[in-house]
Order: sequence, then C-alpha cells, then structure tokens
Amino acid sequence: MTRLQMLLVSGLAAAAVVSGCSSTVLNSGGNTTCKDFIAADEKTQNETITKMIKDEGKNEPSNLELTGRRMAVQTYCQTVGTPDAKISTVPHL
Repeated sequence: MTRLQMLLVSGLAAAAVVSGCSSTVLNSGGNTTCKDFIAADEKTQNETITKMIKDEGKNEPSNLELTGRRMAVQTYCQTVGTPDAKISTVPHL
C-alpha cells in the first residue's frame, strides 16, 4: 500500500468511528428538526423522543408512549411540518 492509500484508509476508518457515535452527539431532544428526525433511523428517533420527554421533566416513557410520540412526530413532519420545524412544536405532544 502506498502512503496515500494508507492515509485514505485511516481517514475513512476515523470517519466511520465518528459517524457511528453521531446519534449520541447530535441528539438535541425537542430541538431536533423534522429534517434530521425523518433522516434518522428508528433507534435514533426513539433516543431523541426519550430525551425530549426527559427534558420535559417526565419519567422514562413506556414503549407505547414512545411509539405513539414517534409516530405523531413522523406524521407531522411528513405532512404539515416544515423541514426546519422543531419536533417539540408538534401540537398534540
């Protein structure tokens, strides 16, 4: 392997490590935008909703509450919400 190839491989490996932790680093709870929420996987969406609920001073949500809120946010963001809307603005949360 040439020196350039080794640098590229190590750079890609570092990027993979950083992006693997991105859901934890970028979890803004209720300040997450619809665009970011919709782009996230289900696990990250659940973590975001859980953080939003805890930031409201409430206990860990039940699975039913978590699923209901995630579905409500998805529906809002995919219909009337703008890409820049914060998920905490979903009217019925």
